[in-house]
Amino acid sequence: MFKEHRQKNDVTQEDWIRGYPDSPVTLLEYGDFECPYCAEARPLLQDLVAGHPDTVHLVFRHFPVATTHPHALIAAEAAEAAGAQGKFWEMHDTIFTHQNRLVLDDLRIYAEKIGLDMDRFDHEMLTHRYEDEVQSDFRAGIQQGVNGTPSIFINGLRYDGPRDYDALLSAIKAPAPT
Repeated sequence: MFKEHRQKNDVTQEDWIRGYPDSPVTLLEYGDFECPYCAEARPLLQDLVAGHPDTVHLVFRHFPVATTHPHALIAAEAAEAAGAQGKFWEMHDTIFTHQNRLVLDDLRIYAEKIGLDMDRFDHEMLTHRYEDEVQSDFRAGIQQGVNGTPSIFINGLRYDGPRDYDALLSAIKAPAPT
């Protein structure tokens, strides 16, 4: 269920956190906005946070596998641009909901729908303002043994067990391996 890979990069205020940051269980996902398995994991991870708000919070880091998913990088940049305007999770959810439409024109539509300042969004997208941040997440994932998405860590340990609600909840409640 748990692998030897241990999370090497601490969660910080710079990370995108859904839920109460001081809750005792950290679910860290390295995800790719164009990955169908990440789209499947999204509601499951959200349900775990929503169902256990005093226990679990979710951290999302970018791991765009551009060789397989040609729109993953630009989608990650759009999520970062939305995050700069306080709407990361709204864009995150919208992108996953419309995963089959991720060209810049589509991302602009989503940005407008969630109420972003479009001049700022357009400028940041055209200048690739957040590409370095996305690549930094990717490099951190590589350092932690991430080789596919979604990669999930529970309190710093990589979880490779079944991806269903009950299995993840059991892993969250299980004592940490030594």
